[in-house]
Amino acid sequence: MSVAQETVEDTPVSTEETETGIPSKIKLVIGLLLAATFVMILNETVMSVALPRLMNEFSISAATVQWLTTGFMLTMAVVIPTTGLILQRFTTRAVFIAAMSLFTAGTLLAAVAPAFGVLVVARVVQASGTAVMLPLLMTTVLTFVPADRRGRTIGLISIVISVAPAIGPTFSGFILESLSWRWMFLAVLPIAALSLFLGAALVKNITEPKSVKIDLLSIVLSALTFGGLIYGLSSLGEAATEAGAPISPSLPLSVGAVSLVLFVWRQLVLQRSDAPLMDLRVFNNRPFAIGIAMMLISMATFFGSLILLPMYLQNVLELKTMETGLVLLPGGLAMGLSSPFIGRLYDRFGPRPLVTPGAIFVAIGLGLLTQLDQTTETSFVVMAHVLLMVGLACMMTPLMTNALGDLKPELYSHGSAIVNTLQQMAGAAGTALFITIMTTGITSEMANGADEIAAQAAGIHDAFIWGCVLAIVSVAASFMVKKAAAPAVEGAPAVH
Repeated sequence: MSVAQETVEDTPVSTEETETGIPSKIKLVIGLLLAATFVMILNETVMSVALPRLMNEFSISAATVQWLTTGFMLTMAVVIPTTGLILQRFTTRAVFIAAMSLFTAGTLLAAVAPAFGVLVVARVVQASGTAVMLPLLMTTVLTFVPADRRGRTIGLISIVISVAPAIGPTFSGFILESLSWRWMFLAVLPIAALSLFLGAALVKNITEPKSVKIDLLSIVLSALTFGGLIYGLSSLGEAATEAGAPISPSLPLSVGAVSLVLFVWRQLVLQRSDAPLMDLRVFNNRPFAIGIAMMLISMATFFGSLILLPMYLQNVLELKTMETGLVLLPGGLAMGLSSPFIGRLYDRFGPRPLVTPGAIFVAIGLGLLTQLDQTTETSFVVMAHVLLMVGLACMMTPLMTNALGDLKPELYSHGSAIVNTLQQMAGAAGTALFITIMTTGITSEMANGADEIAAQAAGIHDAFIWGCVLAIVSVAASFMVKKAAAPAVEGAPAVH
């Protein structure tokens, strides 16, 4: 350790620091990470409402324009598994600056993109920065926030993970109502640039980097595994349409499945030398394994609903983009306002008193959404969506805190990388499941003579029924959730 370094214990603390147990330098870093991550994840879903306009502007098909979202998710899936390695090899400040630089550069390139191919490249650059930021945030919180305060802190992170995607369509709907699609990026650019500037000036190194071996075979297998699975899952919905997918989903899914077996084998071999890309020992931890399983169901339900509701509101109820955003806004706000409160309740009562009611709320919310038809009032949609989002908030914060908080400190970065990678997969799987069921229902109804709007309403009804089935499974699993006993952190890492 250099002379310039100082330990957290040696750093003078204010009264506020003593009360919270979190040094001011750490709170500053977490605050900047939260703000940056919110903007980045908001950006992940802003394109959904803009896709029809981009199809017209660039004269491209639906299959082509989907690469804006598929390319983003694929990049996230490939980069996130390497973040455990990245966070061990490099300092907090270096990782933050690199991630924000990539995101800012990608945002600028997207705003001025002269052609569709350039816009896709810009989205890939944005995703490269986004993929690193959330694991960095999670690892920082787990390392420095005391166990008895993690619930409320991870409640704030839950706002980032869940509310940002939820209000993405609202944000883009407001912009597209009167401005060019380029303003979706131009509006974000100053915030990204400011975050980069403040981070470069204020973020200090709060972790000690160490030399870690890089296994290129693991990185290649990881890219094939998660890239293949997410691309295959994303293609399932498109394959169910009359036009079909450009590549049969079975091919990337098969490549992903075979690569997954080889990837797991490789990680188990590398664990003997303590140098895996993703340390799978985290799954030996029961609270982590159960928490991950329930989080996957929650994220699949969340992203499936996120893509179906705008379709229902615009194609069945024939609302405008801004009206659609306003209908979905109360649910996003309800989740955002409840997440910190739920985090405090977790710190006091543990996970089960929150997770089980949350799972029941989700099941009821999805049950209400199965009643949607051509005559449903928007107030009913708002009520069902708010109930669904509050239920998800009751589940996500406790499950994430409980799953990651029980790991040994040396496994934090690996656990965070695994959680975020599997969340991307769950989002793709949920979207694929809901879209495939909806498309199959539409095809069946139209074959029986139904008009296009009635057929779409019936297809959405079928998809929400299956979502409700998943939620009931989640209710049953919630009774297995137990409070994790967080291990004590021996000594605080250096801050310099």
